[in-house]
Amino acid sequence: MMQQFLLAAAVFTLGAASPAWADPCTDQADAKKLSGAARTSFVTKCQTDAKGSCETQATEKKLSGAARTSFVTKCQTDAKGSCETQAAEKKLSGAAKDSFVKKCSADMSGAKK
Repeated sequence: MMQQFLLAAAVFTLGAASPAWADPCTDQADAKKLSGAARTSFVTKCQTDAKGSCETQATEKKLSGAARTSFVTKCQTDAKGSCETQAAEKKLSGAAKDSFVKKCSADMSGAKK
């Protein structure tokens, strides 16, 4: 039992140190010495930008018809929730919050304004 635990710990340690597991967004946040809400916001936006817009993701997955519509709708809903979270982290309220969420949601869904 102890040997299995040590083997698992060694594999995990080697895997965690591997560059293949590195997240470029968190590496960038580290390089910029970001912390707290600024770090969370940066990493979230970076990861979203890296994945592309909802429409782009649907195209990459070769979705069409109802499956595409469903995927894009869910993706945009998730993005809006993420934008709400970012607005809360930035302590925005009123018109500033509404404007931020609207722009953030448009950016994440791939809509051009």
